[in-house]
Amino acid sequence: MIELLHPWVLIALFFIPLLLWLFNAKSSYLEGSMRISSSTLLEGYFRRKGERKYKIVLYLKILTLVLIIVAISRPRKIDQLQMMNVDVVDIILVIDISSSMLAEDFKPNRLEAVKEAAQKFIANRSGDRIGLLVFARETFIQCPLTTDNNVLSSLLKDIRIAEKEYDGTAIGMAIANATNRLRDSKAKSKVMILLSDGSNNAGELDPITAADLASQFEIKIYTIGAATDQSLTYIPGIGRMINEIDEKTLKEIANETGGKYFRAKDRDMLSEIYAQIDSMERTEIEVKSYTKYKELFGWFLIPALIIGMSTETLNRTIFNRQT
Repeated sequence: MIELLHPWVLIALFFIPLLLWLFNAKSSYLEGSMRISSSTLLEGYFRRKGERKYKIVLYLKILTLVLIIVAISRPRKIDQLQMMNVDVVDIILVIDISSSMLAEDFKPNRLEAVKEAAQKFIANRSGDRIGLLVFARETFIQCPLTTDNNVLSSLLKDIRIAEKEYDGTAIGMAIANATNRLRDSKAKSKVMILLSDGSNNAGELDPITAADLASQFEIKIYTIGAATDQSLTYIPGIGRMINEIDEKTLKEIANETGGKYFRAKDRDMLSEIYAQIDSMERTEIEVKSYTKYKELFGWFLIPALIIGMSTETLNRTIFNRQT
């Protein structure tokens, strides 16, 4: 975009025709006279040559004047620059993969419902670093912190229920391992979203102690308890089992770290919870606008100077005009 700092100066261009008229009128009034034997000597070639020289000098002076007027109007190019300072959030999704996650109270089962909700959550977190950790009796890092949502989504799809020898629920160890992944993060916000459908029954670390450790590294933990209100639930290959979700512990974990506890009783509630956490953990984007000006008057003033000097040189040498 190009603007003129002093556009009113261009009004002077409208006075150029008036100046030409006044110049021609004055020239006619001040014409000199001389006696010659015959005017035929000035006709034809010599007269046309003189008029041509006069017009060349006149037009070059007009062009010089126009260029000077445009230069004085200060044309300049404007570039709008925007710098965005985005404070990203580092997030670890911690998902229970114990055998109870095969329960069919969430269709088709709890694990698949969680994966679907997590996929939507990931799709909305452009720019943030997200990692994926799964746990049963042992914890496994499925994906380290990454901004590549395609890779993360692919690894999320590959999550399966833990093998029988790894079955159990080690919530404390899962928190500790996720904390280890987040503790050195330089992000403004560090978040852990832990989902479980049971109670801590494995691992060497108590969940509340692990939560206290996370809080020391300013990690906020959102906990989600996934189970219906039914006392029993059916698990393929196992049969009916008691819903033993430990809401008390999950609430304490969230409170210890400044997070929040959510209870998902069906598939739709689970999606809503992830969406709610998504909206709560949005950071502001600071946008700074800069205007860069590039002065263009030199593109008019320098040619005006060159043409003006060339015109005067031409007038005094080749055209041999004396003043």
